[in-house]
Amino acid sequence: MMPVIQLNILSKRFGAQIALDEVSFDVPPGTVFALLGENGAGKTTAIRIMLGLLAADSGRASVVGLDSASQGIDIRRRIGYVPERPVLYDWMTVDEIGWFVAGFHGQGFLDLYRRTADRFGLPARNKIKTLSKGARSKVVLSLALAGDPELLVLDEPTSGLDAMVRREFLESMVDRAATGKTVFLSSHQINEVERVADVVAMIHKGRLLLVETLDRLKKQTRQLVFTLADGIASPPEIPGRVLSQCRRARQLQVTVVDLPEASLAVLRQNPTVANLEVRAPNLEDIFVAHMKAGSEPSVEEVSA
Repeated sequence: MMPVIQLNILSKRFGAQIALDEVSFDVPPGTVFALLGENGAGKTTAIRIMLGLLAADSGRASVVGLDSASQGIDIRRRIGYVPERPVLYDWMTVDEIGWFVAGFHGQGFLDLYRRTADRFGLPARNKIKTLSKGARSKVVLSLALAGDPELLVLDEPTSGLDAMVRREFLESMVDRAATGKTVFLSSHQINEVERVADVVAMIHKGRLLLVETLDRLKKQTRQLVFTLADGIASPPEIPGRVLSQCRRARQLQVTVVDLPEASLAVLRQNPTVANLEVRAPNLEDIFVAHMKAGSEPSVEEVSA
């Protein structure tokens, strides 16, 4: 099936700063696709280029089969978009802004907006300027969902939402993907992402580190916690790709990708190893390891 989003060797600079460095990935339909990265990694830049709100320096992007550079308006009409810093007409009421935006969409938009806003507990007659940050976020989410779009693009969508509303909203994203619709999610809330994402991409200083299904990413990554034998200065050689190492006295913690299963028994029998514990890392552990590593393994020595 044709990808819903395609980025092909996309690059962007702001002066001397590299925002995106030849980033390429495809977003398959019917998935929750999460883009993770530290602040300033290039996530919002990629989204703005995808939606035709910013021009790339080189490369190409397309969304729902439309070219981002030349058909941005058409793209934004067909999708739902929640920006990191949404701008609303403060002088309008909750109901008025739904009526206004409905003029750009088809029949049924306003009814669905009102139902969603009511489910979020938004007072229809209150002006936007009187709402809290969380309530304003609910207005933006209601507008994005009202068109029942084939694609939702969400940049930090749960910021300002209370815990119960966040959970309900994230669960609804999984439900959307189950019906064949697609969700593109950029978020700092990695624990939330882990609950809903099908595919995860990680970006570091504008460079794409990986794109992988969440299940495979977690299966292929291990945390090894060694207790080294007395007097051992150097740990054993570890097969696979080491992302990060942290040593405290006799204890060494290693995050490694694609470790052959048979090598665990060999490591346990190594005379330098007094004990070996194998852990399954969560997404946050994996993310931190990749951010520390970049594309090269890193070793961190910590005094006891």
